[in-house]
Amino acid sequence: MSTSTPQNRFPTPSPSASADEAPVPGPGYMVDPARIPGIETILKALDGVERVVLTTHLNADGDGTGSQAAMFAFLEARDVRVRVVNPTPFPDLFRFLFPDLARDGDFPILDASTEAATEWCRTADLVIVLDTGEIPRIGRVKPMVEHLPHLVIDHHPAGDRAIEGVAWREVGASATGEMVHDLIHHAGGTLNQRAVDGLYVAILTDTGSFRFSNATPLAHRVAAELIARGAKPDELHDRIYGSAPLRRYKLLEAVLGTLDRTPDGRVAWMTVPQRTFRSLGCNAEDLEGLTDYPRTLEGTEVALLFRPVDDGVKVSFRSNGSVDVNRVAREFGGGGHVRASGALVQGDLEKVRQRVVAAVSSALDGEGPGRSGPTEPDRRANPRTTSLPTGNAR
Repeated sequence: MSTSTPQNRFPTPSPSASADEAPVPGPGYMVDPARIPGIETILKALDGVERVVLTTHLNADGDGTGSQAAMFAFLEARDVRVRVVNPTPFPDLFRFLFPDLARDGDFPILDASTEAATEWCRTADLVIVLDTGEIPRIGRVKPMVEHLPHLVIDHHPAGDRAIEGVAWREVGASATGEMVHDLIHHAGGTLNQRAVDGLYVAILTDTGSFRFSNATPLAHRVAAELIARGAKPDELHDRIYGSAPLRRYKLLEAVLGTLDRTPDGRVAWMTVPQRTFRSLGCNAEDLEGLTDYPRTLEGTEVALLFRPVDDGVKVSFRSNGSVDVNRVAREFGGGGHVRASGALVQGDLEKVRQRVVAAVSSALDGEGPGRSGPTEPDRRANPRTTSLPTGNAR
């Protein structure tokens, strides 16, 4: 397939478009030719679409919401009507990415529990799923959009329960936002401030502020393009990481008291007390970064975070490199990345903890699936491999 810039499939915004819109990066930035077939597939599927549902995974993070903000702007600029319908409430932390009302006066984010969301899904032409490609990860939204064609744009590997439809997956991308950036660039679209900020936040958060191994040269190049078009690194970093509510520190105080590890020190974990979590009025955003504490404990090879919920125990897995926690998580019905994954495990907290720690220990000893060779190559050796997200507990 030709790698030259295609003719626009969408009407080009007029020169009188909003002053905060700017063309995407010019000739200085080149989309990886290996990505173009996937991009072309997505653009072809968007032909003739008038009403779109954007969704992402449970407990949306910066990559999911930032990618939604950019896709929203890209599609609306081409007279496609769009609404965001997520399986869990849109995080307050990222609401600044949607500062204005949609063109017809309705707020662009619809709560999945409302009649407005049901009606929008019923009358839409298409659903675009961002930053996940698995049925369980879109929760209550799945039955709402069952009748619609599905597009998936994701940087995770396909799992056992992949969403059917047109899919573009790039496990080598630092974030789904990096993929959305390349899609807009290849389509000859524009980036308004919402899109610029959303894409920068997507890459910022999924690379752990550019400190994880997926902070590739390409991730930095895309970030540089976004900065050149108005992203302000200091302000966006401060928006995400610069302040936190008191409840988050109270929760941290309680969770640190549960820190434990195996006798050899290779597996460390913490547990989120359910009663404390509820009494403080915490939400998934307050879990951000908690796994860094056991992960950075000296000698730790795999860190775990356990959180009891009504239907089981949510487990977050983080690897420091020797174990493919994606494979371990899949033993428990979950999945994710080589170094960062999650699962919802049925059962009593203590029994779940014992089972998970045992599975991780077996992987470390070379007896479980996680040590027998990664499902995704290590990005440190190959820039076209999978990424490591930051993570709310899955």
